[in-house]
Amino acid sequence: MDEAVLNESTSDGEPHEVPAFSMVQKTVLITFLSAIMIMTILGNLLVMVAVCKDRQLRKIKTNYFIVSLAFADLLVSVMVMPFGAIELIQQNWIYGDRFCLVRTSLDVLLTTASILHLCCISLDRYYAICCQPLVYRNKMTPLCVTLMLGGCWIIPSFISFLPIMQGWNIIGIQELVDERKFSNDTSTKCIFMVNKPYAITCSVVAFYIPLILMVLAYQRIYVTAREHARQIETLKRAGTSTEQQADHPGNHRMKTETKAAKTLCIIMGCFCLCWAPFFITNIVDPFINYSVPDQLWTACLWLGYINSGLNPFLYAYLNRSFRHAFLRILCCGERYRRSSLLGQTIPCSTTTINGSAHVLR
Repeated sequence: MDEAVLNESTSDGEPHEVPAFSMVQKTVLITFLSAIMIMTILGNLLVMVAVCKDRQLRKIKTNYFIVSLAFADLLVSVMVMPFGAIELIQQNWIYGDRFCLVRTSLDVLLTTASILHLCCISLDRYYAICCQPLVYRNKMTPLCVTLMLGGCWIIPSFISFLPIMQGWNIIGIQELVDERKFSNDTSTKCIFMVNKPYAITCSVVAFYIPLILMVLAYQRIYVTAREHARQIETLKRAGTSTEQQADHPGNHRMKTETKAAKTLCIIMGCFCLCWAPFFITNIVDPFINYSVPDQLWTACLWLGYINSGLNPFLYAYLNRSFRHAFLRILCCGERYRRSSLLGQTIPCSTTTINGSAHVLR
């Protein structure tokens, strides 16, 4: 989702020029934006390399979504963020009208693809944790994974390149767009404004539907973890010995699934924190005569961009397999070569899927 007009709007919708940044402000802004882009590039590259080099990670179906997600976030950091940063700092768009439309379309496409990948990961975790292994294998076949990955990239194209290149998003507000685009005689802006139908459609497809699916999936995961906890408590009250409790497959499954649920809930929490402000503003703005201040638009947009750089660090901190794979790549040490295999003992009657053990019956 691209920046809104770079001129702050007054209450009647008329833009006025924003003062230029001082040298100190530019330095701070350049440092901050550069840090976000570098963090996003290196973090997502690390995720992709880790899965490609680690055979155990390649065996896990969920990691195909994670690699595709990392690729989408990487493209955001190299094809969208730099141009947005240059325009924000210079307060001028120097790349022409056609590339403005292309950059805007890429912005919508890639950020929406990133969000849809998070939705698919939550659905994959729902089937893996809340269903029996046989159900999971029947649901998450290679064909199903391929179709879901294809949907993550194809669906966003219908709300990005198709309507934006055709100008459907500015039907009825063309005069306002032109007015804001050339509001300053010394500079031109890459304006991305949307009419009410596009604002609602885009926000529902790109954020609200995925958000609802993620909430439902994680709510069910939480309930399942609670049920397993009650089962373990029942075993304890029945007088099961401590050693038997520690070795019981259900105990191990409850612990690993609870950890997996916590991990994904943290990822979802960061997702909501980063993107909810933008999509709330995106729907509200057309209904209040496009009077949202530019500073708020810019802050919401870059907060959403930050989400593309957060996921790799969340995986590293919360997922042992990724953490060990990252350490092996960064440290090139032998001590981590088999850490992911030796760090936990899983009964031979279980199979592990992305940190979630599933009892084979």
